[in-house]
Formats: sequence, C-alpha cells, structure tokens
Amino acid sequence: MAKVLLGFMGSGKTTIARKLDPDFVDMDALLEERLGMPIARFFEVEGEAAFRQLEEEVLAELLKTDKVISTGGGIVISPRNRVLLKENSDNVYLKADFVTLYQRISADKGNQRPLFLKNSKEDLAAIFKERQAWYEEVASKVIDVSKLSPEEIIEELT
Repeated sequence: MAKVLLGFMGSGKTTIARKLDPDFVDMDALLEERLGMPIARFFEVEGEAAFRQLEEEVLAELLKTDKVISTGGGIVISPRNRVLLKENSDNVYLKADFVTLYQRISADKGNQRPLFLKNSKEDLAAIFKERQAWYEEVASKVIDVSKLSPEEIIEELT
C-alpha cells in the first residue's frame, strides 16, 4: 500500500516524503518526465483536462505500489482522483493554515509555483479553501504542520 502525502503547496509534502523514504516518488516530477515538459507548459499547450487525465492514470498506477508518494497540490481537484485516493488506506493530509502556507510559498524563491505567480493572495486563499475540504475528505490521517518541524512531522508519522 502506498503512503500518499497530500496538501496545499508549501505544506511540506516533498520535504517529508524525502525524509520518510529517499526513494520516494515526486508525482509532479514523474508527470513532467512523462510529459516531456513542465506541467505549466503542458497546461498552456494541451489544457487542464488533458493533464488531469494523465494525472489520474499515474495516480492509479502509483497507488498499486508500496512507495511514499508526494502528490501535487491539485491532485484532489479531480473527482476520479478522490475516488482512487479513498480506496487507499494511508493518505496523510499535511494541513496548515493559509497564512503559514502563503509565507512559506512567498519565501521559497527557488521554487516559484505557477499558481502562486498567476493569482492574487485572495484568489489563492479561495483555491486553498476549496481544496481543504477535498484533502480532508480523502485523508486517513491529518497532521497540522503549521508549527511543526519536519522532524516532528516524521515523529507523528512513525
């Protein structure tokens, strides 16, 4: 069974996945490898529907493994992905309040996310609010990571 890390951008999915298992799967990196281009570029060229279709296929494939998986923040947008995730019994929602996430995203100059660059703070807050209910819907465990260090989060998970 896969251990799936869920959460909004800036919640620490990749950081935690890397600490849990150096051989983890970064779903966004895998998708970019298969697409042969950055996700943002694929969105521009082929559209979101085409991306979500491939994302569903990759998620279904990965859920059959015993890997630690760091998902993209938008994985829960697709109703089909939510169905797939509900069938997996180890989904961890790394939850944080929007202010904390926004501060982390703003400070991360090495990873300027397209969603962050293209939306106002208010628009991002609305996206966050919508997704939050979906993360909670599919999560088997929720950890509030707002004030926890990566080591403390790992302790909660092991």
